[in-house]
Amino acid sequence: MIAHLLNSALAAAEQGWHVFPLRPHTKRPALHGETACPRTGPCATGHRKWEQRATTDPGRIHATWSRAPYNVGIATGPSGLVVVDLDVPKDKGSSDAPGGAATFTALCERTGHPVPATRRTRTASGGQHLYFTAPTGVRLGNTAGTLAPLVDTRAWGGYVVAAGSITPAGPYEAINTTGAAELPTWLLELMRPALPRPVGPLSLPAVSGSRAAVVALEAECAVVAGAPDTRRNITLNRCAFKVGRFVAWGDIPRHVVEDAFQAAGESSGLTAAECRATIRSALDSSLRKARPRTAA
Repeated sequence: MIAHLLNSALAAAEQGWHVFPLRPHTKRPALHGETACPRTGPCATGHRKWEQRATTDPGRIHATWSRAPYNVGIATGPSGLVVVDLDVPKDKGSSDAPGGAATFTALCERTGHPVPATRRTRTASGGQHLYFTAPTGVRLGNTAGTLAPLVDTRAWGGYVVAAGSITPAGPYEAINTTGAAELPTWLLELMRPALPRPVGPLSLPAVSGSRAAVVALEAECAVVAGAPDTRRNITLNRCAFKVGRFVAWGDIPRHVVEDAFQAAGESSGLTAAECRATIRSALDSSLRKARPRTAA
């Protein structure tokens, strides 16, 4: 077992990925915490956390993994990686609940892009890790559910469990061994931190259309602007869908609705790219499903 895990650590280091030990059979770092730091060796000048101590040095890796069957952690930030974590529903009884793979595929479809082809690892729980090389000059942090439900990302400040590691839930296995692709630009835009919310009342662009359509649009935009952080995207999707029927009836131009919801979505803290993708998807769906005015 030690030889197997040592080889996994060395294989990751050969990719230029910085590794550190995880406690045997777990996903928790095996390195000491700050309160127990001896202030010697790597910590002689001050406590160094797992991200700082992760290494690609074969000598240090051999010395570490010769002591115990440590699982292998990859510090994504120092490794120049962004890993998209497609999780599975925690509630095993919800067999019909979509997992991260499904919600990520839906995100790709909404934004008009294929699911990226890149290196993948199957996690012990049955999820997947998608490995991407981080863009030059951009320092990304971790996200949790920002892109889509059960879709997290790991970059600076984060780590993933490497293929070859084993936990009581099962092993981490490489699905393919192709190289990590560059992080797609569209995905980078969705991951960028949202700009601070503007202070003051929401200011919409000039809105023209029938009185009923304008009143509905302004009301739904106000709902989007005031949505709580955890429900911003789903609120934008629902509100844009509701106004879409007025576009289908010819009461208001589509571009007017798009511009208004774009302003409302960005004011709520969503990125411009998130707003565009969600608004387009919601309006497309609403136009397909809109009933005739007489039946509404």
